[in-house]
Amino acid sequence: MSTHDSFVQRFFFEALDIRGAFVQLNDVWREMQRDRAYAPRVRDVLGELAAISAIMTGNLKQPGRLTFQLQGNGRLKLLVVDCTEALNLRGYAKADETLSTASEAALLGSGRLLLTLDAPGLQQPYQSFVPLEGDTIAAIFQHYLVQSEQQPAALWLSANAHGAAGLFLQKLPDADRRDPDGWSRINQLADTVSGDELRTLDATTLLTRLFHEEEVRVFEARPVVHRWPVDPEKIDTMLRSLGRAEVESILAAEGVVEIHDDLSNHTYRYDADAVRKLFEETAVPPLRH
Repeated sequence: MSTHDSFVQRFFFEALDIRGAFVQLNDVWREMQRDRAYAPRVRDVLGELAAISAIMTGNLKQPGRLTFQLQGNGRLKLLVVDCTEALNLRGYAKADETLSTASEAALLGSGRLLLTLDAPGLQQPYQSFVPLEGDTIAAIFQHYLVQSEQQPAALWLSANAHGAAGLFLQKLPDADRRDPDGWSRINQLADTVSGDELRTLDATTLLTRLFHEEEVRVFEARPVVHRWPVDPEKIDTMLRSLGRAEVESILAAEGVVEIHDDLSNHTYRYDADAVRKLFEETAVPPLRH
C-alpha cells in the first residue's frame, strides 16, 4: 500500500510479459483545482490528462520533463499539463461558455496533441504533433501510445472533484510467446474496473481484485507533488521586456497590471508604485567623468 496521497506505482506480469502502471492523484489534484472554478466536465477531463501525464512521465526510460497540450476546435479549447522528472505536476484548461450543452464528441473536436520532452542531453526539447484520434482522453492517449511505441496499450481513466486516477497496460514483445491469450485475458479483467475503484482503492487492493489469479510484481510507489512557488522574478523580466511605455499604458487603462500564471495558478499584481520601482531598478545610471 502506498503511503503517499498522490502517487504512481508500476507493476509487471512477469509470466505474461505485460507491464502496467497505476496512478492516483488526491491532494495534488485538489490543489491543482484550487480557485479555478472549472465546470465539472472541464475539471474531469483535465484530471484525466493529469493522471496519464504522471503515468507517462513515470515510465520515461531516462529522466525528463513532459508537457502535453491538447488543442482543438471543440468546446474545450485547450488542455495543458506539465510534469517534471520528479513528478511535480501542474496544468490548466480553457473552455468556452457553451460547454455544458456540447456532446461528448464535440468536447475536443478535431485538433492535435502536442508532446514536448525536455531531457538532459537534448540540444532543444523534442516535440511531436499528432492529430486527436478519439472522443475521450483515454482513447486519444491509447491511440497515441500504440502508434508511437508500436506495442498494444490500454488505458482506463477517471476523475471527479476529489481525485483523478488511471490504469495503464502495455503488451511487451514476448507476450504472445509467453501466453497467447494473456493480453486478451488481462484486458478483459481490467475492463471490469469502475471509476470509483480507480479513485479510491490502493494499488495492492485494486490489482488483487482485478487480477487475483495472476502473479503481479508491484514496484515501490513514487509520490506525485504539486509544488510551484511564486516566481516574481520571472514576471518582472517579462514585464520589462514589454517596455515601460507598454506597461504604463496597461496601468493607465486598468488601474493595475495583473498577470496570471495559468500553469502554476498564481496571480501577480502591480500597482503604480510597483511599476515605477520595476523600471527604476533597471535604469542605467549616468556615466560620470
